[in-house]
Amino acid sequence: MKFDVFTEMEYTARSPGTIILNIHALRTQHQTVISEVFTIEPYIKVEELVSAQSENRLIRFEIEDSSTIKVTYKATIDNFCEIKDFSRIEEIPVARMEPTVLPYLYPSRYCQSDKLYRLANNLFGHIINPFEKVVTLTNWIHKNVQYLSGFTNSQTSAFDTVTEQAGVCRDFAHLGIALCRALTIPARYFTGYAYNLVPADFHACFEAYIGSDWVLFDATRLVPLNGLIKIASGRDAADTAIANIFGNVMFTSMLVSCTLADDGFEPFYYEQPQLKGLSYL
Repeated sequence: MKFDVFTEMEYTARSPGTIILNIHALRTQHQTVISEVFTIEPYIKVEELVSAQSENRLIRFEIEDSSTIKVTYKATIDNFCEIKDFSRIEEIPVARMEPTVLPYLYPSRYCQSDKLYRLANNLFGHIINPFEKVVTLTNWIHKNVQYLSGFTNSQTSAFDTVTEQAGVCRDFAHLGIALCRALTIPARYFTGYAYNLVPADFHACFEAYIGSDWVLFDATRLVPLNGLIKIASGRDAADTAIANIFGNVMFTSMLVSCTLADDGFEPFYYEQPQLKGLSYL
C-alpha cells in the first residue's frame, strides 16, 4: 500500500547550534521509498547519517548564526505488511535467541522491565502462547491507562505510567515494551507516520520479537496497524527522537500528515481471540 507523508518544522536559533533530525522513512525489505524530497529554507548543507545501532536515517546540519529555518520532508512510500498466523508459535528460550535481539531484552532508560517483573508475571505469566501474551498485555494497557494529551513529559517512564495510569502514545509504547521484556520477550520502540491519526502527529507504538518476526502492537488503538510508515526503531524513545538539538535553538511549529496514495486500503486491527499478527520488517 502506498502512502504520501509530509512534515514541516520550524526552528529559531538564537546562537550557532546543531540539529540532528530523524524524520526520513526507513528503507527496508518491506518498505520502499519511491520518492522523497528534503529541504531547508534558507539553504543549509546537510549530512545524511545511518545510526550505528540501527538502520535509522539521520540528518545532521549546523546553524551558523541567529536565524529562523524551515525544514520540509515529503515522500511517497510503498510498504508491505505481512499478516501471519501465530497460533502455533512457541516462546524462544533466551539461549536460542539471535544475538541482535538481546539488547531488546534489557531494561532501558524509559522501560524499567526489572521493576515490572512481578506485575507482568502475575498478570500475564500464565499465558503460554507468546503472541496471545502480548495481545493480552496490550489490551490491558488500553483498558487501564487513559490516553491524556499533555499529562506526561519527556522524563515519564513505563514505571511512572503504571503508577499514574495516564499518558500519550510514547508512554503506552514504553509500558508495552517494559512488560514484554519482563516476560522475556524482546521488544523495541517504533516511531512513524500514521494514517488517520487525529490530531495529525508522529506516532509511537512497539514491536515484539515473536518466533523470528518483529510483530507490531499499538495499545492506543488510534490508527490501523497497517497504516504506519516506519521512521525508526530503538530500545526506547531516547534512541528514536525526532529531533536532537544542541545549542540555543528553539522548536516553534510543526505540521505532519500521512495520506493514502493508493485505493483499496482495508484497516487492520487485532481482535481477540484471533492469533494473527502484523509484521513490519
